Amino acid sequence: MESREKGVPLHRFSIDDGMNKKLMIPLIVLVLALCAGVVWLYLSLQEQKQTNQEMQELVEMDKREMEAEYARFALQYDEMQKQITNDSIVAQLVQEQEKTQQLLEELKRVKATDAREITRLKKELETVRAVLRDYVIQIDSLNRLNESLMEENSRVNAELEQRTAQVAGLSHEKASLSEKVAIAAQLDAAGIQLQLLNKRGKDTKKLKDCKQMKVDFAITKNVTASNGHRTIYVRIQNPGGNVLGGGGSFAYENRQLECSAHKTIEYTGEETHVTVYWNVTQMLEAGDYRVSIFADGNMIGSRMFSFN
Repeated sequence: MESREKGVPLHRFSIDDGMNKKLMIPLIVLVLALCAGVVWLYLSLQEQKQTNQEMQELVEMDKREMEAEYARFALQYDEMQKQITNDSIVAQLVQEQEKTQQLLEELKRVKATDAREITRLKKELETVRAVLRDYVIQIDSLNRLNESLMEENSRVNAELEQRTAQVAGLSHEKASLSEKVAIAAQLDAAGIQLQLLNKRGKDTKKLKDCKQMKVDFAITKNVTASNGHRTIYVRIQNPGGNVLGGGGSFAYENRQLECSAHKTIEYTGEETHVTVYWNVTQMLEAGDYRVSIFADGNMIGSRMFSFN
């Protein structure tokens, strides 16, 4: 009796232990799924943060480039005042130099995030450049430099070359950042499919029965790309490399290309499915057919299909 009573608790413990194991497995799976979700969300936020940081750096680079140009123009006004003796023109140059210096100070104070003010100062910079060009023409026709001013001119030119080198360096960095942002914002077509349809709109494998070609693909998700209407162009090329035309034309790499079909979609940054059709207007030959997708002046996808 004593032995049997001791066995009862042991049997009950074994059942509870099995139930605990059954409960732990779903809990572990749930925890792993939550961890995977958190990792994916973190990576997405890091990617968006990187893109935003690059765009902000691009704006800062543009502002620094403008500051360098304003400073260079102010130095040129100072140089021109030493080249002439006409008091009236000197007074005008002093006034323009002070205006340029004032605009430079305004630019230094403005924040890179103030797009409206940056745009205004960029327009002012164009005006300063045009006025300076006019004065250069006037002064070249009035005076020639004497020997004493040439030495000073060399010093100023050295400073100007230094400023120009800074602007060139900033321009190069700006171009590099611009290219990275442009590449990140480019659309991408995935899952390209080409189907042959017969006169009843059913799928067929025989080219002689094909009355219509159907192209399916998806524009992938891209949080960097701008939203709005996009026109998608599809080119289908036969085994001879000729385009199955009829869809008009579009611009690509400074030339006009013929397309088989095109469609305008509303892109929201999320994955977007697209389907276009091409009605058969000529005899189809057996071989390899290439489908190429274009948008925003870029080829965003291409795939080859073989038909007998």
